[in-house]
Amino acid sequence: MDKLLIDGGVPLYGTVSISGAKNAALPLLAATLLAPGEHVLHNVPDLRDTRTMLKLLEILGVQWERSGKTVRINADNLTGVEAPYDLVKTMRASVLVLGPLLARLGSARVSLPGGCAIGARPINYHLKGFEKLGVTTNLEQGYVEAIANGRMQGATVYFDVPSVTGTENVLMASVVAEGETVIENAAREPEVGNLVDMLVAMGANIEGKDTDRLVVQGVSELHATESKIIPDRIETGTYMIAVAATGGSVTITDCDPSHLLALTEKLLLCGVNIEETEDSITVSCPEIDGRSLCRLRSIDITTLPYPGFPTDLQAQFMALMVQGDGTSIIHETIFENRFMHVAELKRLGADIAIEGSRAIIRGIGRDTLCGAPVMATDLRASASLVIAGLSALGRTEVSRIYHLERGYEEMAEKLRALGARVEIVRE
Repeated sequence: MDKLLIDGGVPLYGTVSISGAKNAALPLLAATLLAPGEHVLHNVPDLRDTRTMLKLLEILGVQWERSGKTVRINADNLTGVEAPYDLVKTMRASVLVLGPLLARLGSARVSLPGGCAIGARPINYHLKGFEKLGVTTNLEQGYVEAIANGRMQGATVYFDVPSVTGTENVLMASVVAEGETVIENAAREPEVGNLVDMLVAMGANIEGKDTDRLVVQGVSELHATESKIIPDRIETGTYMIAVAATGGSVTITDCDPSHLLALTEKLLLCGVNIEETEDSITVSCPEIDGRSLCRLRSIDITTLPYPGFPTDLQAQFMALMVQGDGTSIIHETIFENRFMHVAELKRLGADIAIEGSRAIIRGIGRDTLCGAPVMATDLRASASLVIAGLSALGRTEVSRIYHLERGYEEMAEKLRALGARVEIVRE
């Protein structure tokens, strides 16, 4: 089992560049199925999840090649409509091929998704949306079988709660449906906006970008295009929290500060210094003799759909609050099983109690965590353990880092460039 070894207690200094957003790259890769021709995507991160999506596209008949951060995809000849279990079980976002396959070929067979064990995350929102468009869906032997009976028909689709992948999937199906489709209570995440921009560049007619109401006028066909993946706001936030937790001063480049207003406000309330430009964020904590003078104030957070505090930064922020001065409460409202990192943080000395959907963190102050062997349970939990390990005195061993490699590009290398003492051990 591969491990990340961390010798903690070292403040971070320097500059780190942010990669393209995993959660934007995956739907944009899936969207290339919508039209024949050569699509060109820039700023594509090289991650386990993006490699999995490219393998899936290849199984469906797509040809692709990567050069650095640019991926060229030829979707002229789709030869399959099935996303097999062996691939989908490792990445929930594989379900995003449902909408494009229905739009392009009229049918799809996709295994029920896997990925991180952070909750049920049902795809019923996707299926109900497709059914509104006239699609017949059936669940059989672990697969979703969907058939469009002729051209899909525009309709009003309402989500009980904003679903990012649900919004993206229904959106990709609706762009070629006949008539008008309205998606109410749509997800407003920047990654959805990135997809809207690509679809419009392909010839789609969509209004309401960055709002909770998307209005689509169906078109008869789309064409290939060239698009760029937005910066990864979750990677950006993870490094912001890591600097706040360890001390030091780091400038984070190639990012979009406007996507992280909720986190920035919370870190300022904690007592961290933050300076921004149009595409960079500098996070700093004053130090003397290698010890941070930044007294971390304990504050409460509640995870909410965008533009609220991201659930994908909840675990990382908890690792910071462990060192707070006082008691903080974290209320998780998005996923019912996203406190699996708590037991591992306790192994490092954290004082955390769980009460239903709330975690109560009694801060133990800086320089009090101690290194220990811990095990990652999901992608963002693994990031929280890395942050805690960077803050702890002594050595921390984080195992099952394949979770980490699903969503963070070259994290060990980037941390080493900031002065962290980290090393990956492959077994």
